[in-house]
Amino acid sequence: MANSRALERFHRGTVIPAHPLALTNDGKFDERRQRALTRYYLDAGVGGLAVAVHSTQFAIRDCGLLEPVLALALTEARPRGSAPSPTGTSGEPVIAIAGVCGPTKQAIREATLAKELGYDAALLSMAAITANEIEHVRAIAEIIPVVGFYLQPAVGGRVLPYDFWRKFAEIDNVIGIKMAPFNRYQTIDVVRAIAESGRDDITLYTGNDDNIVLDLLTPHRFAGKTVRIKGGLLGHWAVWTRRAVELHAQLQTAEPTNDLLQLAIEVTDSNAAFLDAANNFHGCIPGIHEVLRRQGLLTNLRTLDPAESLGPGQLDEIDRVYRAYPHLSDDAFVAENLDRWLQ
Repeated sequence: MANSRALERFHRGTVIPAHPLALTNDGKFDERRQRALTRYYLDAGVGGLAVAVHSTQFAIRDCGLLEPVLALALTEARPRGSAPSPTGTSGEPVIAIAGVCGPTKQAIREATLAKELGYDAALLSMAAITANEIEHVRAIAEIIPVVGFYLQPAVGGRVLPYDFWRKFAEIDNVIGIKMAPFNRYQTIDVVRAIAESGRDDITLYTGNDDNIVLDLLTPHRFAGKTVRIKGGLLGHWAVWTRRAVELHAQLQTAEPTNDLLQLAIEVTDSNAAFLDAANNFHGCIPGIHEVLRRQGLLTNLRTLDPAESLGPGQLDEIDRVYRAYPHLSDDAFVAENLDRWLQ
């Protein structure tokens, strides 16, 4: 049973980083650095952790790392004797979300594992499902609360139309949707489907790294109902996370201003560098790793795929946004706490 206080925090809207995977220089699981990353996110003030998702690398399922990675994050975030859900620096429960993907039999196994470990919800990827999609979602929702995952095709997702999301909204135990199609038309499909469903208990999260600030600022009105995107579940928020928490808190009560519209451009420009938009996101995971490496949280850019690397010109772009937007970086926060996180 998911922790009700963690779900309440999820529905209010919060910052949920997509947890990266730490590897040693020879490609083995680096438990010390993985723990440090989790500690960083919790101390930065996040309201949730998403593990075994795209930024963690889907390939952890092919090398026996799925359960160890899921278990380590939860063990680190939930000290012995603490509340059923992980607790962050605010003392509030942190919602623990496990990535679930693959065909239905695989997804059922992964959802069952997540529930047994103590995760509160599953972020359900639909990339591998091309038929009977709604039945697939229902099977997982019978096991664990579901957050839908609309992943852009450039990094392995698929287009899911309005009709799918309208039917998706009718499924019990669906609690939210992470929208990451990087596409305004497709994002509106999801928002309109939820508005027109009449459901008030499905919370929308932006995964549109190219439009974070505007997604959180914009009221969407359909069928006489106003729907807000209340939080973010983002690979981008796996870096400079302390600033992301501060930004989210500011945007929860803000009205659009010229300063915030400029900030939206700065965040998107930074994201283009980190996720390698210029090269169709080829270096999206190594780009996140590069920022964490500069801060000392990681020692390298290793991924499970030897062919995965920074894209042409991406390093120069990361250098540029570091110089251009020092106010978006949380390097000082990391430097103050890094030794403690690595203990």
